[in-house]
Amino acid sequence: MPSHSGLFTVIERAARKAAPRLRRDFNEVQHLQVSRKGPADFVSMADKRAEETLVEELRKARPDWSILAEEGGEIAGDPNKPRFIVDPLDGTSNFLHGIPHFAISIAVEEPMANGKREITTALVYQPLTDESFWAEKGKGAWLQDARLRVSSRRDLADALIATGIPFLGHGNFAQWSRIFGAVAPEVAGIRRLGSAALDLAWVAAGRFDGFWESDLQPWDVAAGMLIVKEAGGFVTDFRGGDRTMERNEFLAANDVLHSKLHKLIANALR
Repeated sequence: MPSHSGLFTVIERAARKAAPRLRRDFNEVQHLQVSRKGPADFVSMADKRAEETLVEELRKARPDWSILAEEGGEIAGDPNKPRFIVDPLDGTSNFLHGIPHFAISIAVEEPMANGKREITTALVYQPLTDESFWAEKGKGAWLQDARLRVSSRRDLADALIATGIPFLGHGNFAQWSRIFGAVAPEVAGIRRLGSAALDLAWVAAGRFDGFWESDLQPWDVAAGMLIVKEAGGFVTDFRGGDRTMERNEFLAANDVLHSKLHKLIANALR
């Protein structure tokens, strides 16, 4: 069994506390109260209830830490302490349409001596399959107690790549189309499954060989990024740099495929 910190126990306990209600709501999805949060962007009572449970559990364990949550926004805490980054239901549209592909995502962002902040603990939990993808900085990435490694494929022709497709009110259609036009002819397939958190977790697990998407929020990707890195992968912006959050661009893969995908995308965006 891999060893993990007490902090990871805190976030996993919170996720497992919220999961049973999500499972019940998913089985009764047609009865959920749903309100519009924006163009083609829905928020359900399931989101809100799950987030309330997560926030309650995390605040109980670390009352002076701040929380950045998808539905509730920033909950203030000591700025010198770590911060939780929480998505109670990544894949809301899947959930509301009865598609069993969604996850709870929780990351811990800690202040560093150089004034920057970095993700040091991460969990992506799939309530329906009971799959717990997790990582702690320097301790590797895991699916339950099995070590994760990114795919070892080296040829784009063998690679299955995940992405997020722009939709009403979200994303840059022209940019995505240029990237798709460059990548699609070179790879074995491209998939859009509707949960960036799980896409990244699946890259870490070697189920996907790579991933690209833009127009994402910190709660969509914070946990998944650490899990990919601890599984031996690379996560950068489309230019190959580490300014992913600033540029809102995310490209993940093993070293060889990342280099090849980066070149294709860079050429497409010139």
